[in-house]
Amino acid sequence: MLQVDKDTFQAEVLDAKGLVLVDFYGDGCVPCEALMPDVLALSEKYGDKVKFIKLNTSGARRLAISQKVLGLPTVSLYRDGVKIEEVTKDDANKENIEAMITKNL
Repeated sequence: MLQVDKDTFQAEVLDAKGLVLVDFYGDGCVPCEALMPDVLALSEKYGDKVKFIKLNTSGARRLAISQKVLGLPTVSLYRDGVKIEEVTKDDANKENIEAMITKNL
């Protein structure tokens, strides 16, 4: 899973071809920390079809807002640089993330 920041987000997500999943998390976000192992497991399962990215919004607030990420955790799916779907807060769980991935493959 690739860690990006506000300087590399454009190249790795918005300019990328195909499916890119972005896990938006923040420092001290307990639900984000709880979700991370599930996202890592999904990256191992679907990593050959989907590019997995994580972004710490604590150092990239403007970027998060520009992507309409207003709550954490948020997991967004992009296709060719366009956000096509996301799950956020209480809906951000392994089952919902996997359903979002398989629906868009």
